Amino acid sequence: MEEETLYRSLRLPHRPEGKLVLLVLDGVGDIATTATGYLTPLEAAVTPNLDELARASAMGRMTPVLPGITPGSGPGHLGLFGYDPAQFQVDRGVIEALGLGMDLQPGDVAARANFCTVNAEGVVTDRRAGRIDTELNRTLCRKLGAVRKIGETEIIVRHGRSHRFVVVFRGGGIAGPLPDSDPHREGLPMRPIAAENREERVERAAEVIARFCRQAMPLLSQDLPANGFLLRGIGSLPRIPGFEERFQLSAGAIAVYPMYRGLAQLIGMRNLEEERDIRKQFQQVLDEFENFDYFFIHVKGTDMAGEDGDFDGKVAIIEAVDRALPLLLRKRPLVLAITADHSTPAAMKSHSWHPQPVLLNSPVSGSDRLSRFTETCANRGSLGVFQSKYLIRLMMANAGLYGKFGA
Repeated sequence: MEEETLYRSLRLPHRPEGKLVLLVLDGVGDIATTATGYLTPLEAAVTPNLDELARASAMGRMTPVLPGITPGSGPGHLGLFGYDPAQFQVDRGVIEALGLGMDLQPGDVAARANFCTVNAEGVVTDRRAGRIDTELNRTLCRKLGAVRKIGETEIIVRHGRSHRFVVVFRGGGIAGPLPDSDPHREGLPMRPIAAENREERVERAAEVIARFCRQAMPLLSQDLPANGFLLRGIGSLPRIPGFEERFQLSAGAIAVYPMYRGLAQLIGMRNLEEERDIRKQFQQVLDEFENFDYFFIHVKGTDMAGEDGDFDGKVAIIEAVDRALPLLLRKRPLVLAITADHSTPAAMKSHSWHPQPVLLNSPVSGSDRLSRFTETCANRGSLGVFQSKYLIRLMMANAGLYGKFGA
């Protein structure tokens, strides 16, 4: 029997008697190196509240996609939500556009974009343009908005936060996906926009986007450090089954950044008001406690610090979450999972393939009698190493939502 059919057949008809909460510390997984005294940020952080929770929980590690594969944030979160990232592929441009509140239409092609710094030879020297402030982002997006149409295709530019923005290409018989123009590391030139297959609509999209870049890039020539832009995750709106349809759980999402709000919206979660402060995010769970069966809470700072190679900054975010944790536990969730969508080792300054640690707490999770929520302790946990797409299934089992298989 197919896995999906089996799980669906065993799903009991009632709602959970308590709440399921997934707390995602984006990119929190890390690696121990000589430079940090063989400690990870989780091990270096002072976390008395997480330690107390760990002692009453089961732990393990999760592979976001498959062993050795480094995931983007989209696949990483899809796995956490129970969607096999290898089966359900969503381009990042689509997710970002939805997260910014854009009403995507069938036939639209969306690209997530970064303002960047390029030198006189066209080499990318900073992929994030020094993380410019959002107000400058708005100004630069207005400049790019001067390119309103390429042939029959309308161009829509929408600013995001810091260096991020979105471009939607609408009309003219186009389709994705297309490869990134982002070289994904400094010291290389932008990649040309070119179709990887001979499908007519994809080739037409590649031509339109290449023309847009040629017309729009000179508009930023005097705007150092943001004198260029990179396009990523260029694609079209996919068909994907809704979260509540698949799991019979109503879901609320608490996230700030457009990508994560867009992904939540794509699978039918309801986005709550944006709150950047961790305590305010936890308060939202308490305020909305009776309105949803499942809560997704996203903390971005751990990933940003990892990508910046800021070990101490990553420690500080972990400690801030720990200080706020008692607030989240005032109304004790029936099932609480704390994990990441992937690892972002500070030593690598990037996402990685290393399995992320996971903590699972419920009245029936059992205790692994481990003292801390760290990679080392998680290696010894009863959950072992498993694919992240099964986390929602374990949470539901701990909530008593599956019947017995077989006689």
